[in-house]
Amino acid sequence: MFKEFMRSIAIILPWLMAILFVVFYPMLISIYVFVPLMIGFMGYVLLLGIDRPRAIYIIFGSIYLINLEVNLSLPLFLSIVVVILFYLTIYPKLIVFKKFRWTIPLLSVIFIDLIYIILLLGYDFIFSESSVVLDKLLIYSFIVDILMVFLL
Repeated sequence: MFKEFMRSIAIILPWLMAILFVVFYPMLISIYVFVPLMIGFMGYVLLLGIDRPRAIYIIFGSIYLINLEVNLSLPLFLSIVVVILFYLTIYPKLIVFKKFRWTIPLLSVIFIDLIYIILLLGYDFIFSESSVVLDKLLIYSFIVDILMVFLL
């Protein structure tokens, strides 16, 4: 009885932690500014869901990115558009680096972050807004985002 209970907890706990992360982490970012955004990491999770048809990756990545944009008052669906744009233009050319285990995820996160910040700055310029302030916290967020690749 106890063994069966522990087995069910071992199955449910990772899914519960993933759901809590996707739902509540973007809310923490809006409260605590020093918490990293992880746009590139979750963009890569969404990219994996698109590349290898895994619906759960697509759902988790999309919900996280939309929740982040809503909580931080960023342009809606910009991060998802960046991931799809990256997947259609740059990602097919990265297949050359398939031999090296960390190269494709690392370059994917770096490119997703760079394309996102460029499009966000372009959005701010076109609409004369101030969505993001480039400072040390954003650089810290990108560094943590890149380091999260090594957890995959």
